[in-house]
Amino acid sequence: MSDPNLPQPQSQQDQHIAQDYQSTEEMVAAQAAQEGDLLSRTQADLTLLQAKSAELADQYLRAKAEAENARRRAEDEISKARKFAVESFAESMLPVVDSLEAGLVLKDATPEQIREGAHATLRQLSAALERNKVIAIDPAPGTKFDPHQHQAITVVPSELESNTVVNVLQKGYSISDRVLRPALVTVAAPK
Repeated sequence: MSDPNLPQPQSQQDQHIAQDYQSTEEMVAAQAAQEGDLLSRTQADLTLLQAKSAELADQYLRAKAEAENARRRAEDEISKARKFAVESFAESMLPVVDSLEAGLVLKDATPEQIREGAHATLRQLSAALERNKVIAIDPAPGTKFDPHQHQAITVVPSELESNTVVNVLQKGYSISDRVLRPALVTVAAPK
């Protein structure tokens, strides 16, 4: 490949220089072609990576929005559960209120009628509490003292085994295995 604009070689040395020139040109052209191929591949890779990056960014934003929506739904459900739990408890207390009001209306009630009405109202109240998972903690004498459910007020000498409940001074209450109020008890002293 000789360039017609170049002067034609006159001597053997000139021919050598011309050949070296052609080989250098060919090497430069080959290197430029390689660099062009490399550049094309790199640009294709870059385009592919940019598309993948955009896709992952989109997936991230969608996942983030979905998580936020799930959090909001959970908060709404918790709020509704609290609201309706209180509503259910209040609804179960209404018959107790009705009984108390009916008892107060009776002006000429005998002490026995008042006592009977109080017992009936207490049964209603106890049933309403149990329906709402509020359970009495009322350990029988001789029950092993449990500091998670009982509060020892005094330690007394007793025929019962040591560290057991002798007497319940006030019932305790729990709701769904969580103590609302421990039972106040006296405990047998060590022998």
